[in-house]
Amino acid sequence: MAIKNFTVQDAMSMYGVKEWGYGFFGVNSKGHLVVHPTRDENLSCDVFDIVQHLRKKGVDTPLILRFPQILAARVTELNEAFHKAMREYDYAGSYQGVYPVKTNQIKEVVDQVVKAGYKYRYGLEAGSKPELMIALSMNLHPDALVTCNGYKDETFMRMALLARKAGRNVLITVEKMTELPMILKVARELKVEPLLGLRFKLNAMGSGKWESSAGDHSKFGLNTQELLEAVETLEKKGLLDSVVELHFHIGSQITDIRRVKTAMKEATRMYAKLYKRGVPLKYLNVGGGLGVDYDGSRTTFSSSMNYTIDEYASDVVYTTQDVCAQEQVPVPNLLSESGRAIAAFHEVVVVDIIGLIDTTHTKYRVELTGNEPQVLKELAYTRDNLSVKNFAEMYHDAITQKDELITLFNLGYLSLDDRAKGEILFWEVCRKLSKIFSYKSLKYIPEEFQDLSKSLADKLIANFSLFQSMPDHWAIDQLFPVMPIHRLKEKPTISATLCDITCDSDGKMEKFIDLKDVRDEISLHEPKGGEPYYLAFFLTGAYQDILGMRHNLFGAPTEAHVVVNEDEDFKVQQIIPGDTMDHVLRSVHYDPDELVEGPTRRRQNKSDAGEALKALLTQQRSLPTYLDTNER
Repeated sequence: MAIKNFTVQDAMSMYGVKEWGYGFFGVNSKGHLVVHPTRDENLSCDVFDIVQHLRKKGVDTPLILRFPQILAARVTELNEAFHKAMREYDYAGSYQGVYPVKTNQIKEVVDQVVKAGYKYRYGLEAGSKPELMIALSMNLHPDALVTCNGYKDETFMRMALLARKAGRNVLITVEKMTELPMILKVARELKVEPLLGLRFKLNAMGSGKWESSAGDHSKFGLNTQELLEAVETLEKKGLLDSVVELHFHIGSQITDIRRVKTAMKEATRMYAKLYKRGVPLKYLNVGGGLGVDYDGSRTTFSSSMNYTIDEYASDVVYTTQDVCAQEQVPVPNLLSESGRAIAAFHEVVVVDIIGLIDTTHTKYRVELTGNEPQVLKELAYTRDNLSVKNFAEMYHDAITQKDELITLFNLGYLSLDDRAKGEILFWEVCRKLSKIFSYKSLKYIPEEFQDLSKSLADKLIANFSLFQSMPDHWAIDQLFPVMPIHRLKEKPTISATLCDITCDSDGKMEKFIDLKDVRDEISLHEPKGGEPYYLAFFLTGAYQDILGMRHNLFGAPTEAHVVVNEDEDFKVQQIIPGDTMDHVLRSVHYDPDELVEGPTRRRQNKSDAGEALKALLTQQRSLPTYLDTNER
């Protein structure tokens, strides 16, 4: 039977591109990753070509590629989804979204979101004073909202209320009762009527990693009694008309659409009861939580979601209208604070593989001469006689023999060469066993052998810091899609896990997406000597940039902002250099000038070597913190 050639369709299937890529990514006939920034297959460019173009300009990996057109596409899709749902159900209210600046505060990202959202009156949400400064500086539509969430001090209130007095639509969300007197005090001093929202703690909760951030024990929001107290306080002050919004949030990355429906029923019922009580609410803010399908499985798994943007908008609109009809109150205008769904797709992190750790000694094979210790002969016998019929018994023998090997070595009965040969023989047994399990005729694999492939996986060393580029993978086991950006017409030959270049054992990636389960390794190509092998990490545009940390003083990578044109062409709009050694050293309070002079300060170091060291340190100050892959 002829062996089927590996095709780009096979690569698409292997890495699940169609499922998690959402139409933004694909593979071309050259076996290269391509990006479709508007989800139109006729508008695309080759990501490998972008990386090669940047290398010629002296920009090396690790590298962040930003595609502003994807940001614009996501803003458009979200707004159009709500508009479509409102037309379908003859919804009498309107939709206005706000982008939470905390999702990704980088100026170029916020600029593009604001630009794309202008025609939709799309606004911004700020959760701190610096974020409020950003929001107030943006060229928003005159009718766009700036919502102020999170804990606030008097200065925060003053900034927001002065902006309100200056004509901006700044809405302050009351998160706790102690904020209300402060807001009223500052508003009275400034002689301005505030625009207020009340955040309510729903009983309903989201699903996934962040479901505990909602409910009775939520960090933010008012309970029912506090909500009533706030209304009564404002009514007594003659400021009830200033309450225009009811706000709730049931957690980030909601995986199950049923949780959204449940929350909407409770929230809309609360809106209706308050409206009947005389609170002139105009907006129901459904908060954030609109998810991203990181693994493409379309399930309720924590790295997935079982709904689309259209389904989300439809359920929010329908449920709100249905409850309002039951309560016989006007429908509210709808707000949402979706950040992850807007920002995640636009960013791709590209890294270069700089080494391979062969954990199972695949380059070696042991042939015995007959004079070796008995334990080596037994391991060789196990290797040579392992078969489908006896694999369990033989594997147990190999485990026992390896334990005996280590015991004899520790007692001084075996040489270093003996130990090395024994370890190689053991891994030869494991590799042979793995091949047996790959036979399609073997329908059942005992549980004790199911982790064998993980043990046999190679470790590829990538020139990046996991803590800087994907801190959520380290911190909360968030999964991100990973795949090569080239060689996708070649069948991968190795199973591997990934290691970063930090001096930290946690700097590794050993969990990978899969449509049916979480994989312990990923299929990749063996790097060719002297040639770069590039991998890309996807859906990193939400939270990763700002949460990234300088562990080992590895800083932010260089960024390239790329616009895709017709005829598979592209334009690099902007290159933002990554952190230099000088920058990261200053960030931890070192004076780089002193560090350069330090090694040569003593008299005995006034030598040619000392001066050469000083020259090298001076040169390195202005360079990136990562390894120089040109020295491979």
